[in-house]
Amino acid sequence: MSIQSWTYLLVGLSFTLYIGVAYWARASSTGEFYIAGRGVSPLANGLATAADWMSAASFISMAGIIAFMGRDGSIYLMGWTGGYVLLALLLAPYLRKFGQFTVPDFVGARYYSNVARLVAVLCAIFVSFTYVAGQMRGVGIVFSRFLEVDINTGVVIGMAIVLVYAVLGGMKGITYTQVAQYCVLIFAYMVPAIFISMMMTGNPVPQLGFGSQLAAEPGIYLLDKLDGLSTALGFNAYTAGSKSTLDVLFITAALMVGTAGLPHVIVRFFTVPNVADARRSAGYALFFIVLLYTTAPAVAAFARANLLTTLPDSRYADAPAWVKTWEETSLIRFEDKNSDGRIQYTADTATNELTIDRDIMVLANPEIASLPNWVVALVAAGGLAAALSTAAGLLLVISTAVSHDLLKRVVMPAISEREELLYARLAATGAVILAGYFGINPPGFVAQVVAFAFGLAAASFFPVLVLGIFSRSATREGAIAGMISGLGLTTGYIVYFKFMNPAANLAEHWWFGISPEGIGTLGMLLNFAVMLLVSRFTPPPPSEVVALVEHIRLP
Repeated sequence: MSIQSWTYLLVGLSFTLYIGVAYWARASSTGEFYIAGRGVSPLANGLATAADWMSAASFISMAGIIAFMGRDGSIYLMGWTGGYVLLALLLAPYLRKFGQFTVPDFVGARYYSNVARLVAVLCAIFVSFTYVAGQMRGVGIVFSRFLEVDINTGVVIGMAIVLVYAVLGGMKGITYTQVAQYCVLIFAYMVPAIFISMMMTGNPVPQLGFGSQLAAEPGIYLLDKLDGLSTALGFNAYTAGSKSTLDVLFITAALMVGTAGLPHVIVRFFTVPNVADARRSAGYALFFIVLLYTTAPAVAAFARANLLTTLPDSRYADAPAWVKTWEETSLIRFEDKNSDGRIQYTADTATNELTIDRDIMVLANPEIASLPNWVVALVAAGGLAAALSTAAGLLLVISTAVSHDLLKRVVMPAISEREELLYARLAATGAVILAGYFGINPPGFVAQVVAFAFGLAAASFFPVLVLGIFSRSATREGAIAGMISGLGLTTGYIVYFKFMNPAANLAEHWWFGISPEGIGTLGMLLNFAVMLLVSRFTPPPPSEVVALVEHIRLP
């Protein structure tokens, strides 16, 4: 069968599975819609958390960004993996013991203020929409190539699928759908990685093949070959870094603490029966996440080596079929500047004739390596599973923030549970439509957009959660001022350098050489400083809040 036929078959089967699971596990109460009735087992929650966590950025874009950045791309691996450990140890068990539905719930109760709750709601919505933009773009990329439709049409199809199981099933339906999506995405990621590792190095374990000698060139290691291919074309050596140490530190820290502040990941730990199960599910999730994250550097190296071996200085007329196919999506562009019919791929923008969107590297990797058509289609199904699983979790956070934290807790406290569930589903519908808009008009490539979301989460939620758990003296005034100042600085910096004045988006214009992807760390530090300072000069929290802090910190 053709790639398109295999794709229709595998994607159709996976979508049928997701919708069937969502219908079977549909929510019938607000408790099931928001936190799955707190009846999810640690293993199932670990699988669902891993799927929620491993978004289109992890599946589609992370290996692609490592393939183009080389060693500098390791900041994403270190930041996202280390951040999950930070979340599991520092926040998840305590927030589960608090026992409410959402992160704004915790902020509102801990800081005894509906104003603090509203600021947290706005932060949750802002962060989630920034994050979901990357997911919807990932969906559009997959559909545009493998179903041969326009990217915008692909985004609309993805919106429709998410709308069905997010609105119908709520957290209960999403949780069990994400269990199925994790199984699909990890199988889809590992199978081509194992195939290509065997072909290139003779080692079936990609993590080991990454550091092995090439089967076709005994005595030459894969990374040495990559360094030579890269420098010959004018690029930095693959294993050399070009970012400043300070920027690497700030980006990694922003990703780490942003992870610990992401509301759609935190809420997963509210779905298990007790605190002990929250700890167990965190352990399971970390194991499931590590399977993909330790494979990504190998996938990146294999893809980059195959690309640099195949295309540079070859005749365009003789280019592999996958080049022409991906050209139709506009994610690869060839411009014959010197009219010699050959593909000049170099680091010099004046002479370079080939433009490659880094988000396609994982999806195109099986085609570049000439793997069977069913493997190519399998990767498409996996990419869709990764994007849709995270999109659903984010959209649920948005709908919950509107229906529960805003309407039920502040604006309309007298509404019934049935009315609240209706508003939650309406909010989810509106969120899907707006997310689709961001998917059609994304502010950057997938991993970069997601990095912005992590920076915003780091600057807004992390200090408030940490001090809310570990400080008895943090006040509502401090929390409000901290969130606003941290989020304001981070948003302003990103907007200025990425949208208002992109021409100045160069290291010499950045504050202290810190890129927009890393500014969330500075926003977090500002949040901490403002919160501690304001708390020092405002009335202390009430005795019942102090008692709450003591209670959630008990083992």
